[in-house]
Amino acid sequence: MQLQLIDWAIVIASVAICFVPALFFGKRAGRNLSEFFVSGRSVPWWLAGISMVATTFSSDTPNLVTDIVRRQGVAGNWCWWAFVLTGVATVFFYARLWRRSEVMTDLEFYELRYSGKAAGVVRGFRAVYLGFFFNCVIMGSVNLAACKIANVLFGLDRWQTLLIVGLLNVVFAAYSGLWGVLVIDMIQFIIKMTAVIAAAYFAVKHVGGLDVMVAKLTAPRPSPDGKFAIEYLNILPDFSNNWDLALAIFIMPIAVQWWAVWYPGAEPGGGSYIAQRMLASKSEKDSLGAVLFFNVAHYVLRPWPWILVGLCSLLVYPTLADIKAAFPDLDEKLLGHDIAYPAMLKFLPVGFIGLMVGGLIAANSSTILTHLNWGASYLVHDCYRRFLRKNASERHYVFAGRVATVGLFLAASGMVYALETAKDTFDVILQIGAGTGLLYLLRWFWWRINAWCEVAAMASSFAVSLLLLILKRCHCWEPGTHVALIVTIAATTAVWVATAFLGPQTDREALIAFYRKVRPFGPGWEPIRKAAGVSKEAAAANENIPLALAGWTAGCVAIWSSLFAVGSFLYGRTTAAVLLAAVFVISGVTLLRVNAKLWGGRGGR
Repeated sequence: MQLQLIDWAIVIASVAICFVPALFFGKRAGRNLSEFFVSGRSVPWWLAGISMVATTFSSDTPNLVTDIVRRQGVAGNWCWWAFVLTGVATVFFYARLWRRSEVMTDLEFYELRYSGKAAGVVRGFRAVYLGFFFNCVIMGSVNLAACKIANVLFGLDRWQTLLIVGLLNVVFAAYSGLWGVLVIDMIQFIIKMTAVIAAAYFAVKHVGGLDVMVAKLTAPRPSPDGKFAIEYLNILPDFSNNWDLALAIFIMPIAVQWWAVWYPGAEPGGGSYIAQRMLASKSEKDSLGAVLFFNVAHYVLRPWPWILVGLCSLLVYPTLADIKAAFPDLDEKLLGHDIAYPAMLKFLPVGFIGLMVGGLIAANSSTILTHLNWGASYLVHDCYRRFLRKNASERHYVFAGRVATVGLFLAASGMVYALETAKDTFDVILQIGAGTGLLYLLRWFWWRINAWCEVAAMASSFAVSLLLLILKRCHCWEPGTHVALIVTIAATTAVWVATAFLGPQTDREALIAFYRKVRPFGPGWEPIRKAAGVSKEAAAANENIPLALAGWTAGCVAIWSSLFAVGSFLYGRTTAAVLLAAVFVISGVTLLRVNAKLWGGRGGR
């Protein structure tokens, strides 16, 4: 693909518009760790929410959705649509609890919630495990997508792409801190959405319009690997003719995956960079407003432009061989269904090519910048400062954060050569985090959960995942993804629940201090409430579980109904679109009224 002068001008303008404003925050970020990692806890809800959305919209996300659509149809997206349940639960049950904790990172929470050496062990271990190893896998997946896109569009080798994105992202992440990341995210989100909408428009135009696309894909078609037939447009899978696929892509995510699996950006109870934005918010109301905005934008505004490109790619490149034939110089090691998205970009006209390249740079940067800042916060605040050098100056820790930022990107670049496709990486991350999700939900509502439960959950989840991988490689047992997920969840849950009853208990004084500071609600804290001397009336004034459940239900229904109303409209199914729109209006009004009753007039803290 050849960029014309106007394309290069648009690319340069896009990068400049995104990154130049961040330069003004370098001095502020260098004051102390609070400014560098949580923006002095003064971020408004809309900025925090936009940043959450921009971060989860990375350069591998369109590739991932295209991969899912080509292999499993539109219904395959339930593997992440199910996380609506997790995200909206965070709004109504967890966002204000996180903000009340007033910790700098979600790992600092462990020494607030637990006690003794075990609390420090969990905090230090997860700082390295999540901040370094897990984080590098995620950034490796994002940069792998960038490498695939650059190889298709410009013939660049992996090292060339990594050098370009590395220089851009590392410099700004190390210099501007979270304030710069937030500002960059806000601008990049606008550019990215404009670019992917344009890509969808021209992809649909190339195949003859929406009517032609729908007509050609309405009947079942063979999957690209020829194993089974798929009704690609269906939002729900075919339960009658393909039960195994329906179980894997719909039943498992809705019934189990959303509460049992830890996945960055959709953590049960909130965590990682979602928690970082909640902690950076200026009040409780801003914290929950940010998460609510994020869930609406994440699931309603973004998916359909990617889905349309994925559907069109089935008509243009039915198999991987067709992609290879269209791009004979493509690196064989990068060939996969996820590369169909960048392959469809060849149909963009002059000018829009530059916009898409600028949008893809923005997509890569918004995610990598966040993960660099988030990972560095773990390594510096929760490991280096906590265990290695406790009494250095704030400027020293900011410098350490900048060094950690550079090191993280270098390590993540190495992971690019170990990964193959965005979907495979997604499945690996889900598998490793299987079984830990229920623990992260309940630790806020059950005093008996202790630090050793966290250790046991992480260790057992990793051990079972590793064992299943060994059995698969040895051809002793090769379970499907959903079977492996159930086995891991069952084993992990059994281990940590047993640890809650049999392991050392959290110090009672630590539990009382946590209760008074965070004010968790529910019967699981009843013994601690009594020990803290808090009356039932005072505790009840802080909770309204039925109303929170109503808000959770209304929020999930509003998001799903609006998501599917948009799809039905695009398919030309007017009756279904109108009915779904009506459901959205009713659930949306309910959601607003619940919000008004729960938080109306409260300024938060």
